[in-house]
Amino acid sequence: MVITKEELRVNERILAREVRTIDQNGEQLGILKLEDALEAARDRGLDLVEVSPNSKPPVCRILDYGKYKYQQEKRQQESKKHQHVILVKEIKLRPKTGEHDIQVKLRHIQKFLEKGNKVKATIMFRGREVVHSDIGLAILSRIEEETSALGFIESAPKFDGKNVSMVIAPLRRMGFEDKKTVVQSPNKDD
Repeated sequence: MVITKEELRVNERILAREVRTIDQNGEQLGILKLEDALEAARDRGLDLVEVSPNSKPPVCRILDYGKYKYQQEKRQQESKKHQHVILVKEIKLRPKTGEHDIQVKLRHIQKFLEKGNKVKATIMFRGREVVHSDIGLAILSRIEEETSALGFIESAPKFDGKNVSMVIAPLRRMGFEDKKTVVQSPNKDD
């Protein structure tokens, strides 16, 4: 009894004159006039819900609409529990970034990949630094070599204005193979 439509026509909002009616046990009551179907639903203390408005005649089901909506919300919450959110973490560097700072950023990248998150490594150029884009590409190739055991290049280094960026994805999902995945990009570096 899965009804995919968001807004269902209930009781007096049903527009058809005749409807094929199904009771709460799933048994067909046949094709009834709308008034008769509404009366049958009221006699049972339930609602008449239009399940399939496009069929001829429309199919309506007698059920407790409040309980049905509650069960749908519970199903959606349950399906959200089984999702693993993959964050796209961003690490920003400059061509003049020192050796120790690069090492710290590499450790952060490795932690992110171990947790199963994607990493976007960006080299930002200021002013005339863009003339020496080979320095930025060298840093990105070094990041690629250092993280090759944990991840692979999902998108190769590409220029975007005065920035060069690439995306590194983890090699495996660290135990999340059976769960659905959702890609989300936060605004912060962490």
